Amino acid sequence: MNFHEVRFPASLSFGSIGGPERRTDIVTLANGFEERNTPWAHSRRRYDAGLGMRSLEDVEKLIAFFEARRGQIYGFRWKDWSDYKSGRALGEIAFDDQVIGMGDGHTTDFQVAKTYQSGAFSYLRPIAKPVEGSVRIGLEQDEMREGVDYGVDDTTGIVSFAYAPVEGTTISAGFEFDVPVRFDTDRIQTSVASFQAGTVPNVPIVEVRV
Repeated sequence: MNFHEVRFPASLSFGSIGGPERRTDIVTLANGFEERNTPWAHSRRRYDAGLGMRSLEDVEKLIAFFEARRGQIYGFRWKDWSDYKSGRALGEIAFDDQVIGMGDGHTTDFQVAKTYQSGAFSYLRPIAKPVEGSVRIGLEQDEMREGVDYGVDDTTGIVSFAYAPVEGTTISAGFEFDVPVRFDTDRIQTSVASFQAGTVPNVPIVEVRV
């Protein structure tokens, strides 16, 4: 896949707007009831990076980053300032923030993931782009040592244990993560005059599957 393991400048993504979207097919029946279904197992996020532009230097950085990605050709990492941690937004990362699996005595590889809970319902989101050096892993109540007990592929979000966790063992993780995205346009339109007057460019960003 065409993807660059480089993050969009975090100083420019700060102040952007965006969030998750889903696709829902709705059919209204003759009796007025509805049938609702979705072809998507996971949500997709969209952002507008234009609102993060505050100076002409910011626009210069944006254009350089856009050109290096060849427009929409290459994906890249994006820090979603509203959702980039395994735990609470204002909390510290802990090794038991998220349950990512249960040991069976055979499996050594586990996908980093984040669960969104609301009442009795939840959604499990696979995390493919954890931030390097941020991942902490635990087995039951004990924190493991990276490089000794496990390793992390920061490009896929796969945690590989040196030995298979015993059956029934709860595997937990804490981490920061990026969103894999691409530009959703092949052109960036800027104007020095309009930018100084307070107008910012429209820079659509869309999440990609990796």
